[in-house]
Amino acid sequence: MNDTYNKKLIPNAKTLRKNMTKEERHLWYDFLKELPIMVHRQKVIGPYIVDFYIASIKLVIELDGSQHYENEGQYTDYKRDAYLNSLGITVQRYANSDVNRCFDAVCQDIWNKVFASGEKPSPRGEGAP
Repeated sequence: MNDTYNKKLIPNAKTLRKNMTKEERHLWYDFLKELPIMVHRQKVIGPYIVDFYIASIKLVIELDGSQHYENEGQYTDYKRDAYLNSLGITVQRYANSDVNRCFDAVCQDIWNKVFASGEKPSPRGEGAP
């Protein structure tokens, strides 16, 4: 992956980490943080900050609020996803409402995507239990 990223976004990413949405906090503290692989929160990739990133399998996990379902949000997401896809990164989106109402199913889907890829657990870094 191209290691070029907008260094000016780092302070914003740190702020977003400290001020996660309710759904991001729930997914992070109640599932992703305990995965036996490294998961980054609010990771700067190119000109974007993604919600969660698993570098070992090039997977971005995005949680989408209502603004993502409006025309402008859909267009922005399309451009962002196209950019990330061009780097070989898969983007998986979940609605905030799914995190709130179907949390176990969201977690199971993420688990299946992570470990169906052949990823081997390796506790280290931010995502270590």
